[in-house]
Amino acid sequence: MIDLSLIWIAIIALGVLMYVVLDGFDLGIGILFPFFKDQHERDVMMNTVAPVWDGNETWMVLGGAGLFAAFPLVYSTVLSALYMPIILMVISLIFRGVAFEFRFKAHRGRHWWDIAFIGGSLLTSFLQGVILGAYIQGIKTTNGIYSGGGLDWLTPFSLFTGVGVVILYATLGCGWLIFKTDHELQDKMFQLMPKLIIVLLLVFGAVSLYTPLAHQQIAERWFSQPQIFYFSPVPILVVLFTFMALRACKRRQEFAPFIYTLALVILAYTGFLISLWPYIIPPSVTLWEAAAPQSSQLFSLIGALILIPIILFYTGLSYWVFRDKVRVGDDGYH
Repeated sequence: MIDLSLIWIAIIALGVLMYVVLDGFDLGIGILFPFFKDQHERDVMMNTVAPVWDGNETWMVLGGAGLFAAFPLVYSTVLSALYMPIILMVISLIFRGVAFEFRFKAHRGRHWWDIAFIGGSLLTSFLQGVILGAYIQGIKTTNGIYSGGGLDWLTPFSLFTGVGVVILYATLGCGWLIFKTDHELQDKMFQLMPKLIIVLLLVFGAVSLYTPLAHQQIAERWFSQPQIFYFSPVPILVVLFTFMALRACKRRQEFAPFIYTLALVILAYTGFLISLWPYIIPPSVTLWEAAAPQSSQLFSLIGALILIPIILFYTGLSYWVFRDKVRVGDDGYH
């Protein structure tokens, strides 16, 4: 018999990864805004993602809806444990989305919308990292019900992962802008990218050292059979792709830095999945224990198998249509 829980966890994992990759670099553009004061350059930066940014967030909706349909216990427990950072993240996304549209229409108050865009992007990224850190360190449950405190998510580890995600998104954004811009703005991105990559490598190293030291269960998973065989290539590949990204920047290759940064994201995501498997509410509830009835999973899966190809098609089409570079003076999407 087909294990529908495994199919659904693959769908949710795909949705989360696509969201991190696609919305990560346009959040990164907002994080990079303070480094560029010229309004024309800021216009170009925003116009590189203006046609696609709101479509990128479809994947977050897909992941959340999939979690609700296939693993309702996880949906209720995680939202109870992380209610505050999730609500603040949603508010930040609203500010950022409004700023995205209103900035091009404002004149005297444009700098306020710049601040809203920067603040919304920065806070959203930081809170996503906090949510990630709080999830990794574990959620206290009793009989499937959250039994921790309202601020259990607020720890030094979750704050550090928040900073790490900000740096990760900024690096993705910088790589995207190298690909989508040219001339002076691209030169500035080529200068900034190596610094961000090195800082990102240091963050990966710090998280990799701290996580097994602070969480005994994760350490046991990392260094036990068979996980150690799956996990051992990850740090080697991280160093390799970091070196390749730095070399691509030195050689002024336009698309390679972004691709190598994507590879680093996928490696980090792989390490995250290996660390928690098979627990979907760490450290105690497995994905099979949290699964909805098979009939519910099957009913929802039919809709997902119809919607996912449509989402993939229009996402690919939108990026293809707006594939050219954006330059100073272009009218842009707005």
